[in-house]
Amino acid sequence: MTAIVGNPGLRVIGIANQKGGVGKTTTAINLGTALAAVGERVLVIDLDPQGNASTGLGIGADKRPRTSYDVLSGAASLLDAALATAVPGLFVVPANSDLVGLESEVLADPGRPFRLRDAVAALIAQQRNKPADQSFNYVLIDCPPSLNLLTLNAMSAAHAVLVPVQCEFFALEGISQLKESIDQIRATLNPTLEIQGVVLTMYDQRTTLSREVAANVREFFGSKVYETVIPRNTRVAEAPSHGKPILLYDYDCAGSQAYIRLATEIIERERHIKAA
Repeated sequence: MTAIVGNPGLRVIGIANQKGGVGKTTTAINLGTALAAVGERVLVIDLDPQGNASTGLGIGADKRPRTSYDVLSGAASLLDAALATAVPGLFVVPANSDLVGLESEVLADPGRPFRLRDAVAALIAQQRNKPADQSFNYVLIDCPPSLNLLTLNAMSAAHAVLVPVQCEFFALEGISQLKESIDQIRATLNPTLEIQGVVLTMYDQRTTLSREVAANVREFFGSKVYETVIPRNTRVAEAPSHGKPILLYDYDCAGSQAYIRLATEIIERERHIKAA
């Protein structure tokens, strides 16, 4: 087992939850945008065959000459596949349905869970001699909603996992399963993997259910849960259909401001980790 090492300025964070519809892609898009807005250089890796993070960042299906499939199959590096978005400092490695066939294609390769880790290690090597303003500070990996080979690749490559949790009835069931999966991955594939934090999404302070779920998640994860919560917000839901992060679509709405606060909280948490 070899953990990702190298450029201490680069942090790789997988955004994962085995449940669908909890806000993983929305968080990847808007957290990446918020980090870029405060001066960080960010690469989002879309690992979901649906390619929703790519679409939400304005990269149409016909504008993806190289994808994360090409990276995982060894045909392209992350830098080869990375595309600039409308947000200065924010880039994306897009995805498409080619990812669906990857697992069967690499079945005979014993190193198949580490393909993305190797690609990230190559990225770190490529960045070593580049000036700071041309190097990535964060890699955010948008994972599919299942524990398949794609998610295993993300978890093997990541320093940490960010877990979005929707404030709904089955939330705790999903995150307890995910925590077990992270523990298993730490024991077998990536011994340094940690939970960076848990973010409550689609929170509606008017409902008793949202407040109860938030309290239960905070009891379960303690200080791992960010103070910032992402509110249920129509503008956040609308933005991807326009190919824009919420900060570009409606900067002043409650969802935009929440993601800016979340980015600030994550950067502060990262500073503590690096100082430890």
